[in-house]
Amino acid sequence: MIKKKQGWPQSETDEPSEVFTTYDLGVSAALLCLGYKLIRLDRNDPRKALFVFKKDAEIDGHANQYFSDQLKVKARSFFDSIKALKNKLYSE
Repeated sequence: MIKKKQGWPQSETDEPSEVFTTYDLGVSAALLCLGYKLIRLDRNDPRKALFVFKKDAEIDGHANQYFSDQLKVKARSFFDSIKALKNKLYSE
């Protein structure tokens, strides 16, 4: 689920082909569990935050597995990732 935004690129590494973006907290937590790097949070919309990840060849497949309920991650790691993302959302 890649979302394209106006105003690309936001930085030198934010070309649409080099990043994966999502507004979904759950898939973001799952990607963190799998070791993907969160580059930044985009808060241009005050009602929601866009999670921007470094893209690799498998990230789209992992996101699709999450949405189809096929992705397996450790429960405690998933919970910790959700807490970390919420802390990041509300502390900045």
